[in-house]
Amino acid sequence: MAPVIPRSGDAAFANVERVNAELFTLTYGAIVRQLLTDLEEVEEVNKQLDQMGYNIGVRLIDEFLAKSNISRCVDFKETAEVIAKVGFKMFLGVTATVTNWDAEGTSCSLVLSENPLVGFVELPDTCHGLYYCNILCGVIRGALEMVSMKTEVTWVRDMLHGDDAYEMRVKLIKQVPEEYPYKDDE
Repeated sequence: MAPVIPRSGDAAFANVERVNAELFTLTYGAIVRQLLTDLEEVEEVNKQLDQMGYNIGVRLIDEFLAKSNISRCVDFKETAEVIAKVGFKMFLGVTATVTNWDAEGTSCSLVLSENPLVGFVELPDTCHGLYYCNILCGVIRGALEMVSMKTEVTWVRDMLHGDDAYEMRVKLIKQVPEEYPYKDDE
């Protein structure tokens, strides 16, 4: 199973429309800067970035499922691998490493060695608590909620704060049973 995932991530990335990386990075930076100006409180900016990401993730999962040809994942571990190897590759052009699983298999870390959102970025001292890429946490949370997984996604390490990698912690809170809008009468 493991060798198939990276190839499908590369295949999905090859078939997706792309925008100029610098334009993408600078546009995202302008959004974050505007939020900092409008909201003034760093914690409010973090919440807003997460909510924006959630709204994107809710819609992005449809495109992911349509273009990636990934079948239903059997468990949360496989889901994390698909996010790391196919999802990140398809939409950001990078892959992540899945590490630090807990004993129950319900919590892991996604570690990015590179992050296309942070080109040209240096955080000033006034933005000490800002999780600049918090939008990614929201995207993952929103996308997983649409496939019946309630999750909590938070940043653990951030190179913009002097850490050695970008690490998000993804915790499965509960698997939501699928509900169908109607019942079959047999």
